[in-house]
Amino acid sequence: MECTVSWTGNAGTRSGMGFVAETGSGHVLAMDGAPDADRPENGGQNLAPRPMETVLAGTGGCTAYDVVLILKRGRHDVRGCSVKLTSERAQVDPKVFTKIHMQFTVTGRGIPPAAVERAIAMSHEKYCSASIMLGKTAQITTGFEIVEA
Repeated sequence: MECTVSWTGNAGTRSGMGFVAETGSGHVLAMDGAPDADRPENGGQNLAPRPMETVLAGTGGCTAYDVVLILKRGRHDVRGCSVKLTSERAQVDPKVFTKIHMQFTVTGRGIPPAAVERAIAMSHEKYCSASIMLGKTAQITTGFEIVEA
């Protein structure tokens, strides 16, 4: 896996702290820094997600992918899955994630709660590289609800 991240600030773009990532699979992701009122030249213009937001989003995508796949392999009638991640970060550099809560909403027909609980556990214990990696610095908790559809 590879990715190239390039600073766009010197290219005359609107934000002095913008970056573009091109992934090895050929996709592009824009990132930007938060505005800095004290030192505007060091801040972004809020034109794209922050880099750490993309880490959190990628983790959510990784675990939701696992949960859906595990439920489908178990022949459950899963019709939707979302996960809301809330986090806390350290106050001083490096401002790593210290707490992450993942609240899953799984939609489907007749899905047993035990199957959803098992799928989430399997993702976090075995399959989701991102959450397992972040679990080295953050306390990760999960919850879920099932919506019958």
